[in-house]
Amino acid sequence: MLILLWLAGVCLRLTVLVVPPVLPLLHAEFHLSETEVGWLSSLPPMMFAIAAIPGALLIARLGVVPAILVGLLLNAAGAAARGAIPQTWFLYLSTIVMAGGVSIMQPAMPPLVRNWFPGRIGFATAVYTNGLLVGEVLVVGLTIPVVLPLLHDSWRLNFVFWAIPVLVTALLLIAVVSGRSSGGALTAVARPRRWWPDWSDPLIWRLGVILGSVNTSYFVTNAFLPDYLHAIGRPDLVSASLTSINLCQVPASFLMLGFAGRLVKSPWAYVVNGGLCLLSVVGMMVMKNAWIVAWAGLLGFANAAILILVLALPSILGKPEDVPRISAGMFTVSYSLAMTIAVLGGVLWDLTQLPISGFAPVAVCEVMVIALASTVKRAERYPLPGSMPRP
Repeated sequence: MLILLWLAGVCLRLTVLVVPPVLPLLHAEFHLSETEVGWLSSLPPMMFAIAAIPGALLIARLGVVPAILVGLLLNAAGAAARGAIPQTWFLYLSTIVMAGGVSIMQPAMPPLVRNWFPGRIGFATAVYTNGLLVGEVLVVGLTIPVVLPLLHDSWRLNFVFWAIPVLVTALLLIAVVSGRSSGGALTAVARPRRWWPDWSDPLIWRLGVILGSVNTSYFVTNAFLPDYLHAIGRPDLVSASLTSINLCQVPASFLMLGFAGRLVKSPWAYVVNGGLCLLSVVGMMVMKNAWIVAWAGLLGFANAAILILVLALPSILGKPEDVPRISAGMFTVSYSLAMTIAVLGGVLWDLTQLPISGFAPVAVCEVMVIALASTVKRAERYPLPGSMPRP
């Protein structure tokens, strides 16, 4: 079950991040304008916000495991189909299908963790988040130097190649769960439950803002840091800085395998990591030398730690039957916030002509994480079935 959980985490990002390495090939094939490239890059996070609530409805109607299976199959089909028809509209459509599959999986992961590992929620969340981060590194790190040469630089086959692990994970899920329950967990249809998020519940907004702040720090920094380094005359640090912020997430995810269960209900863990993120942003803006690479790595490390902790919170803070809709509401708020703040950062940069202003919203987000750290004190509101042993 832990292996399946880890593989599902890998599939959350594997097919999403396969696009950036082959973007020059897509640009040449489809003669994409920069606006069209922007739309292609924006479709996945947009779908993550739009389709999270329909994902909660699917979970309510089918159950957690069948919903994840549907998400995996849509993910694999959409990812592999992106090169089937040489038309821009089909590239967009298949990307929407792929992102829709991921959007179903994301709100299903917290209730899956609670169902499979009710006494080790923090640890199990760290397991699938580790898979998510390892998936990011694998697809970005292997596509250009290894996969494309093996496939004779075919971006179409490259999409199919990275869709295969998603399909294999779906087949493994069917085999393992069917073997354990004679198919019952996959074929039984749960009675209808509440699936629409209770938008009057402050918990959804608090968790959404915390997760949105984490997503904002990651997306905005990756998007604006290259232009910022060019603006301050240090283009030589672009590659090292981006590698640092992304690669340093992985050791944080391994470290959290041992500590997430202890820290998920500790407000100070959010304060400390939020403070490290804030310090890192300030450090990158103040220093103009190679220290930027180190600060970027610290930001990636601390940001990943908060990500793992906050992804475990719906399963801990909510009633068991409410976990899917709390998760859906959290993802809807978080990705909407991340996209809005990313645009705001660009607007501030354009208006002020000060590169540092693009990162001001990121600093505000880190302050919000610190301010909302007390949210985890509600962790005893709905006791879990049994104590939570340390992993």
